[in-house]
This record gives sequence, structure tokens and C-alpha cells, in this order.
Amino acid sequence: MHVHDMISTHPDVQGSTADKLLQCIEECYSCAQTCTACADACLAETMVDRLRQCIRLNLDCADICAATGAMASRRTGSNVEVLRAAIQACAKACQECGQECEQHAGKHEHCRICAESCKRCADVCLAALEEVR
Repeated sequence: MHVHDMISTHPDVQGSTADKLLQCIEECYSCAQTCTACADACLAETMVDRLRQCIRLNLDCADICAATGAMASRRTGSNVEVLRAAIQACAKACQECGQECEQHAGKHEHCRICAESCKRCADVCLAALEEVR
């Protein structure tokens, strides 16, 4: 786990890596990449006009996942309330995006994959809130 290796070397961590939060960081970055790729694949579909909302939610989810991953990677200082809000917003964006992608999953494999990634990220984000106090 590259994230674990990196965070564990931070001088302020002192052995307390908060493993659920580390898993959240990894899932956020993975979901951001998956949502970006799904949006791009949706743009290439012949009926792109039917995927407009899916594309919008993919891009919004990708942005909040990347921002949340970056914020959660910082260990110097403290901004707990904002980090908690970002994690909660990320979980909500993933839930919304996942539900939209699920509607297209039967027709578009990229949407099926994205829906699964969004669900995984939302679940991990909610679990990570236990460690962010």
C-alpha cells in the first residue's frame, strides 16, 4: 500500500496511520480516475445526449474525490471539520454518481465498473469518518 508507506513516514503521524482514512485516500483517487474515464467513455457513445447527467455526475464525483484524497493526505496541522465535510460530500457525490451509472450499467460496461467504484468509495469514506476526530 503506497499511501500507507508514505503517510507512515510523516513526522506528525508517529505510528498512528489511521488505516480507514488511508483506505479512503486510495479509494478516492481510484474513484476519481474511474469517474473521469467513465465520463470520457460516455462522451464516445453514440447516444451521448442520453448520458448528459451521467457525464455531469462523473465529473463532479471525480473532482470531489481528487480533492478529498488530497486533503486526507495532509497530516501537518489540523482542519478536522473541513476534512469531515469533504469526506461526507465525497460519499454523497459517490452515492449519486453510482446510482446514475447503475441505470446505464446494463448497456455500458464502463458505467457498471464506475457504479461499483463509486459504491466502494462511498462505503470507505463513511467508514473513515470514525477516525477523523
